[in-house]
Amino acid sequence: MSALFNFHSFLTVVLLGICTCTYVKMHFPALLEQRTGFRGFFWKAARIGERLSPWVAVGCFMMGVSIIFF
Repeated sequence: MSALFNFHSFLTVVLLGICTCTYVKMHFPALLEQRTGFRGFFWKAARIGERLSPWVAVGCFMMGVSIIFF
């Protein structure tokens, strides 16, 4: 089943996307300078990861636990 129709998989993809964009922005800030267009989506995901990092970390931890045990 694809990630669009399975909510658990969708959340996993979104959390991994946010974490990846935040990591890329921290190490290579020039890649995510544009705030518009296609790269703007990734800039926004990185911004969410920067601003809500405790909540994203809790979400990643809970997703990891649910993948391991459920």
